[in-house]
Amino acid sequence: MTRPLFIVWGVLSAVICVGQSTTLEQNPMGAPRTISNPNAVTHLSLKDAEALALKNNPAISVARLNALASEQVTRGVRSSLWPQAYANLTVVDARDNSRITAGALNNPIIYTRAAGGATVSQLITDFGHTTNLIASARLQAKAEAENAAATKQDVLLAVDQAFYNTLQAHAVLRVAEQTVASRQLLADQVSALTNSKLKSELDLSFANVNLAQAKLLYLDALNNVKASEAALSAILGYSTLEIFELVNDADPLTQPPADVNQLIADAFAKRPEILALEFQSESAEKLHRAEHDQLYPTISALGAFGDSPVRDDRVYGPYGAVGVNVEIPVFNGFLYSAKSHEADLRAQAATQRLMDLRNRISRDVRTSWLTASTAFDRVSVSEQLLAQANTALDLAQTRYKLGLSSIVELSQAQLQQTQAEIGSAQAGYEYRLALSVLRYQTSGL
Repeated sequence: MTRPLFIVWGVLSAVICVGQSTTLEQNPMGAPRTISNPNAVTHLSLKDAEALALKNNPAISVARLNALASEQVTRGVRSSLWPQAYANLTVVDARDNSRITAGALNNPIIYTRAAGGATVSQLITDFGHTTNLIASARLQAKAEAENAAATKQDVLLAVDQAFYNTLQAHAVLRVAEQTVASRQLLADQVSALTNSKLKSELDLSFANVNLAQAKLLYLDALNNVKASEAALSAILGYSTLEIFELVNDADPLTQPPADVNQLIADAFAKRPEILALEFQSESAEKLHRAEHDQLYPTISALGAFGDSPVRDDRVYGPYGAVGVNVEIPVFNGFLYSAKSHEADLRAQAATQRLMDLRNRISRDVRTSWLTASTAFDRVSVSEQLLAQANTALDLAQTRYKLGLSSIVELSQAQLQQTQAEIGSAQAGYEYRLALSVLRYQTSGL
C-alpha cells in the first residue's frame, strides 16, 4: 500500500502546486498583497543610512550647538582681560545746596549739570584668577566638543542597530512566508488524503495546527518588520514612516581581533566619553585654582574724562583723571574659602568619575569582544544546524509519504527546521551588529 500512497501523494502535490501558482499575488495569510511601485522605493546601504542620520538627526545638531555655545562662554570669560570702556550721559536738576545726608558715610553735594564722558578700566593682574577661569572654560568647551563626538557615535550605533534589526526582521519574515507556504501545501495534501480515507482525522488536525502556528509566526514577523522600519525612520531623522530597500553588506565576515587588551587600550585613548571627562576633570582643577586666587588682591588701572557743557558755576567743565586701584579682600564671611573648598571637592569627584568610567569601558569592551567572538562562532554552527535540519525534514517527509512514520515525527522535523532557518537568518546580522558594537566601544564607528 505504500507505493500507491506515494503515487497519490505526488499527484496531489502537483495539483496543489498548480493551484497555488495562480494565487501568487496573495500573501501567506490569504489577503491580497499590495504591489508597491518599485520606482518609489529608495535603496539604502549602511553607509547611506549613517550619512542620512548625521545629516537629519536632531540630536547631532543639539550636541553641535551646545559645543558652539561653550566656545562663546570662553570668549565671555576672556573679556575680563580686555579694556572695559563705558560712555556716560548724565543730567541732574538739584535743589540749591542739596547734599546726600543718609545712606552713606560721605556727604556729597549735588550740583545742577548736564555732562557727558567716558570711563575706561583695565585689569592689570588678579594673580591668576581670570586666566584660570579662561583655562577652565576652554577645557569645558573641549569637553563639550567630545560630548558632541560621543553623541555622534551613539547615533551611528543606533543606526547600525536599527539597520541590522530591519534586515533581520525581513529575513525572518521571508522564513515565515516560506513556512506558511510549505505547511499550507502539507495541510492541503493531508486534507485530500483524509477525504480519500487514506489518512486519519488526527493527521489532518496536526497539519492544521502546524499551519496555524506558521501563520502566527508570520504575523509576529510582519509586526517586527513594521516596528523595525519605524525605528529606522526615526533614527534617520524622519517624522513619518519611510520605506527603504535595504542593501545587504557584501563584505565577507571576518573574525574579531584576537587581543582584547589592545582593544581596551584603544578605547582609553579614543573614546570621546573618556576624553570629555578628562577635559572636565582638568577644567574642575583650573576652576579650583581660580576660586583660590580670589583670596589675592586685584590691581586695575582706571581712567575717566568728559565735559559739562551745562553746569553750575561751581562745577568745572572739562575733567580727566587716571589712577590705579588695588582691591584687597579682607573678610567676606569665608565666601572665597568656601568656594575654593567646594571647587576642590568637585575636582576630586571628577577624577573619581573618570576612574569609574575607565573601569566601565574596560568591562564593556571585554563584554563586546566576547559577544562578537561568540556571534562569529554561531554563524558556522547555525549553518550546520540548518543543513542537518533540512536533511532531517526531507527524511521525515519521505517517511511520512511512504506511511512509515506518523504526523508527529513530521511536525517535529518541521518545527526544528523552522527554528534552524530562523537562527541561521539571524546569526549573520547578529554578528555584524556585534562587530559594530565592538567598534563603537573601542575606536568609534
